[in-house]
Order: sequence, then C-alpha cells, then structure tokens
Amino acid sequence: MTGQSISRGSGTNRPMATATQGSTLVDVLERVLDKGIVIAGDISVSVGSTELLTIRIRLLVASVDKAREMGINWWENDPYLSARSQELLTANEQLQARIESLEQELKLLRAQDESSAADT
Repeated sequence: MTGQSISRGSGTNRPMATATQGSTLVDVLERVLDKGIVIAGDISVSVGSTELLTIRIRLLVASVDKAREMGINWWENDPYLSARSQELLTANEQLQARIESLEQELKLLRAQDESSAADT
C-alpha cells in the first residue's frame, strides 16, 4: 500500500503510512545487525516412539560490535580465523619442543649424577 492514496471521509487524499514504508533491504539488514536476531529450532527424527536423531539449531545474526556487547568473541581466538592466533600456535609448538629437549637433557644429567655417585 505504500504510495497509494486512500480516500478518507473528509475528502482528503493522503498516503497511508505503513510499517514497511521507506524500508529497504539495507535498512532492515542494518536494524537486524544493530539489534541482533536469534533463530532457534529443533529437528527430531523418530521411527515409531524411538528417537533416532535430534539436531538443535541456534543461529545468532548480529554485527561484530553487538556480538562483543553480548560477550561473544570466539573468532578472535580461533587459530583458523586470526593471524595472531596462528603466530601464538607456532610459538607454542616451539616452546613445547624446547621443553621436551630440556627434559631430555635433565634426565641425562640426573643419570650421569646417579652413575658418578654409584662409582664413588
């Protein structure tokens, strides 16, 4: 009805305002991302009274800023999505290798101390 004139009893023709008047897809998307929207649903597959499969679907559509406000920021620490996280994983692997090397050296030193103590 947007843009159509409706005749009123007084004889004046004015466009009737609707909830979607002036709303473009961009406006709607901006509102959804600003406020956030949650879509939830359950799918269940049963044969007779025996449930075979249940799938729970939870979908949140929001802007990054809105998600952070809600405490959702998993993408910041996901190693596959963040270059910084990949650097941390590489550094962690290098540190693990150093720890293993130092532990082996420590075992060798302890074994040498035990053998020299046994000789005396």
